[in-house]
Amino acid sequence: MEIFKRVALIGECMLELHGAAFGAMQQSYGGDTFNTAVYLARCGGDSLAVHYATALGDDTLSQELLRRWALDGLELGLVRSIPGRLPGLYQIEVDAHGERRFSFWRDVSAAKAYFDIPSTPLEERASEWDAFYFSGISLAILPVEGRSRLFALAQAMRARGASVVFDNNYRPRLWPDADVARENFRQAFAVASVALITADDHQALFGFAGLEAAVADAQALPSPETVIKRGAAPTLVRDWGSSGSSGSADWQAVATEPVQTVVDTTAAGDSFAAGYLSRRLRGESTVEAARFGNRLAARVIQHPGAVIPRNAMADLLQA
Repeated sequence: MEIFKRVALIGECMLELHGAAFGAMQQSYGGDTFNTAVYLARCGGDSLAVHYATALGDDTLSQELLRRWALDGLELGLVRSIPGRLPGLYQIEVDAHGERRFSFWRDVSAAKAYFDIPSTPLEERASEWDAFYFSGISLAILPVEGRSRLFALAQAMRARGASVVFDNNYRPRLWPDADVARENFRQAFAVASVALITADDHQALFGFAGLEAAVADAQALPSPETVIKRGAAPTLVRDWGSSGSSGSADWQAVATEPVQTVVDTTAAGDSFAAGYLSRRLRGESTVEAARFGNRLAARVIQHPGAVIPRNAMADLLQA
């Protein structure tokens, strides 16, 4: 099938150690926007070209990551190699209920320095992308100047009609304080044409007393297309972008997929985003896209690790 959409995602992919401290650990790799990129490449098949923008070092681990990313179906022309830098590293432990605990080593990771040159591959090829995807973590790992350039890039893309997608992944430890995070998230919401909101993260960032207040605030965001994820509760979707006036489209609820046994919630939101975006880019409605995103996320959390084996979701790729 001929490629009809090109998507660029920016962020960080880290080395992953999965297991208990001082016990046997499985080595892998992952990161929020990277996970989304891999699932998006799988869901899009030949109809999408998925490009990942990040930076790695010139070490053997970085070279092996590049080799594996190519096998994952990603286009690598936006990846920078920075001599002397290394990939970030994290350890993940999962409890009996599938909930995660992370430990990070990423202070000098290569991805933080992506914008430390006058013009990056992502900026130089800005006119190519039909969609651009970034997250709260993409913003958190960048210095102030890098964030400013990312926002300028996103604004230019949206001005020419590309979809600009912001996922509100919020990790407090990555920000100097909540005020800085809130200001950057507000800029992201303002520039995004599609906002993917995890209600828990929105509540934590803006300090709402309850989840209902966080959802109400998210429903008032300026992005023309907004998706609000509420765990096992139905996903809320709205799109007034095509109608031309704010608030003219009603919110619709899309049921999540029931899961009897949750093994690992890693990448639940990342895979939802990929499933949702893959369907929107091929012209399906927000409801249809959210339904598929929920199906994919439900499948992912029944397997360990951020990126599940392709054959574990092969039936979904036929949909």
